[in-house]
Amino acid sequence: MSAPARRRAPRPGEALTAEDLATLEAGLAAGRRVTVYLREATPSLGLEAGASARVISVDGTTVTVSPKGIDDQLPYEADELRLRKDAPAPARKATKVAPRTTAARPTTRPAVVPPPVVPHAATPRSETPVPVKAAPEKSVATPALAPETSVKPAARPARRTKAQPAPVSVTVTSGPDDQWTVTVSHGAKKLAKPSDVTADRVLRAIRELGDDVASAAVEDKIEAARAAALERVEALSRELDEARRALDRLKNE
Repeated sequence: MSAPARRRAPRPGEALTAEDLATLEAGLAAGRRVTVYLREATPSLGLEAGASARVISVDGTTVTVSPKGIDDQLPYEADELRLRKDAPAPARKATKVAPRTTAARPTTRPAVVPPPVVPHAATPRSETPVPVKAAPEKSVATPALAPETSVKPAARPARRTKAQPAPVSVTVTSGPDDQWTVTVSHGAKKLAKPSDVTADRVLRAIRELGDDVASAAVEDKIEAARAAALERVEALSRELDEARRALDRLKNE
């Protein structure tokens, strides 16, 4: 089994924080409409990154939302949502500029020639002084400093988006004259046309679910249809009796 894909840590302002979750809960408690936005796209539902979603409830770090254009409620983690539609721009890194250095030029001093020596008068011979050259001073060159280079971090591979399966919805609808239909939808797409079912089958299915509120609603609907049908039968029976009496009178005449 392969390890799950590691999710990139969100930058500041890119995902919901604990303070943001507390703000959302306060807005729901006050009865206001609270909206968040998806950080990443969900291709299976046709949702793009930055799509708006109305907050339904907040449970810890799990936020249940109803995305725009989707007739369903989906759970998301706090790091998958943000408060603003557009993601914050990443901070720019400052580029260091290496200082320019110049090599020191060697400096030399001119040779100093000592003054000629005058011979003594008693000395019959003359001596010619030999000029002495002073040794030039050695200059030490300052080595040039190597320019600093900034190392850019290696780019991280793009994180794969985890596709979530589309929800399946089963809708039971009651129509006029005690007509019932069942519709099955896969996400926002209906799989087939509504099919007709009888009232007794609907009542049995609802009772199997164990939902008292739904069972009571279906029973009230069926009971109202039954009462209307009985009233219609009694009215037709009275009309039939009157028609028979009128026929008997015509026969006697």
